[in-house]
Amino acid sequence: MSKMDFWVDDFLSYLASEKGLAQNTLKAYQTDLCLFLNELEKREVDDVAKITKEMIVDFLELRQKKGLASSSLSRTLAAIKMFCKFLKREKVIPLNVSDLLESPKIEQLIPEVLTMQEMKELLASPDLESFLGARDRAILEVLYASGLRVSEVCGLNIYDVGDENIKVKGKGEKERIVPIASFSLQTIDSYLSRFRSQIANKEETALFTNSKGRRVSRQEVWNLVKTYSKKIGLQKNISPHTLRHSFATHLLENGADLRVIQELLGHSHIATTDRYTHISQKHLSEAFAQFHPRP
Repeated sequence: MSKMDFWVDDFLSYLASEKGLAQNTLKAYQTDLCLFLNELEKREVDDVAKITKEMIVDFLELRQKKGLASSSLSRTLAAIKMFCKFLKREKVIPLNVSDLLESPKIEQLIPEVLTMQEMKELLASPDLESFLGARDRAILEVLYASGLRVSEVCGLNIYDVGDENIKVKGKGEKERIVPIASFSLQTIDSYLSRFRSQIANKEETALFTNSKGRRVSRQEVWNLVKTYSKKIGLQKNISPHTLRHSFATHLLENGADLRVIQELLGHSHIATTDRYTHISQKHLSEAFAQFHPRP
């Protein structure tokens, strides 16, 4: 997978979970972005950081000349603009080069989540007798048990983990304290005591490191979630964001207050958290349709 392909895949996973776009929309966005990046490769542009506004305009004009319908052109523009905004948020590009381009409003739909059984199988899939397996199990536990963003997991240091809580640095460098289950802490302790000290040097403060002893990256976490998802035969297209959404949804389904979930997730606005009520209602409707004796 090329570096540009990775960012497209990571972006699509972000849209599916954080923005909750429908599968048909995601497939259309993937097609649009692949066409755009293929056009860039013809210009020998091999890095998303080199994207300019002129390149976007040229591509849109090319698509227009090929007879693309206005509605499809608007969708293509929306896909590229959101992609650039995502890259800026991830600090891959310094400026959102699509800021001056108009795009239609994109409807935010319900994000996909895992069932509790699927989550249980995913957590049980790593081999705990190896460094990577023990580390990956601990990462999956933190993603699900505390609902952290992937960037927050990558940014964790050893001293951020307490006996009952984790200190998390979220968006805008805002810190919050998040509880973590004792079982999840046990997986972290096992990884630390059995493996991490053999890999990382004493100067490295990162909680989770790769096999070279360096802080684990977003791409590595993204890849491990995909690997274990495939290992258990999961048909859903999941990412680290999916575990965060599953965390929030399962809390709500088990009676947690929406304001509490907002604090745990680090959402600035309750409206962002409110969509989980729709997820829960969707599950209730599906359960009713499946199990109620009167069709």
